[in-house]
Amino acid sequence: MPPPSTSLGIPLGIQFAWLLMLAIPVACIAWTITHEEVFREPREYCQRQIREARTLTRRKFFFLFTCEYCLSHYVAFAFLLITRFKMLYPGWRGYLIALFALVWVANQYMSIYNRIRLDIRHEHLEIQSKQADVEQRKAA
Repeated sequence: MPPPSTSLGIPLGIQFAWLLMLAIPVACIAWTITHEEVFREPREYCQRQIREARTLTRRKFFFLFTCEYCLSHYVAFAFLLITRFKMLYPGWRGYLIALFALVWVANQYMSIYNRIRLDIRHEHLEIQSKQADVEQRKAA
C-alpha cells in the first residue's frame, strides 16, 4: 500500500492546510446555529421539542440543532459533499478520515472561541466591579 500522501497525489501539507481552512466555516455555522442570537427562536423551539416530544427519534432530531458538537458532524458532512475533500486515502476511506478530522478541528476552533468569549466576559465583569468600587468611594 503506498504512503497516504501519495495515494491522493496531494502532499500531506496541502491536505492539512485544506483541513484547517474547511474547519473554519464548519465551526462558524455550527456555533452560529447553536449559540448566537440570530437563531434564538428556532433554538428555543428545538429545546421545547426535546423536552416535550413523545418519540426518541423526534427528541434526538431536535437535539442536534442545540448541540454544536452534534451539528458539526452534519455540517462537516455537507462540506465534504460540496468540496469532495478527502484525506490520506482516495475513496470512502479518505472521506471518513476527513469527516472526523474536520469535526475534531472545528470543535477545537469552537472551544478556543468559547474560551476567548469567557475571558472577555470575565474581564468586563472585573472592570464593572472596579468601576462600582470607585463610584462607591466617591459617594462616601
